[in-house]
Amino acid sequence: MFGRLGAPEIILILVVVVLLFGAKRLPDMARSLGQSLRILKSETKAMRGDGSAAAQEQPADAAPADAPKTIKAAPGDAATARPVGETAPGAAQQRDTAQR
Repeated sequence: MFGRLGAPEIILILVVVVLLFGAKRLPDMARSLGQSLRILKSETKAMRGDGSAAAQEQPADAAPADAPKTIKAAPGDAATARPVGETAPGAAQQRDTAQR
């Protein structure tokens, strides 16, 4: 459906774009689009470089430093295990009423 754009369709699209934005603004829009694409390309290169450098520095068997720590209850009581940063349900309400 979209892969079959012929010359008449492309000309019609260009005419609509010129009518919408005006002939004076089109070069500026094309220039800013080119600059944005250039920035995007350089950022993706930098991210790829950072990712491969970080993978080489950190051994594969090392645990990440920011892994969440959990509080474990008695063995077999998995329902009460929760990450350290979380509070029990209703604890915030109890704290608020205690401060009043």
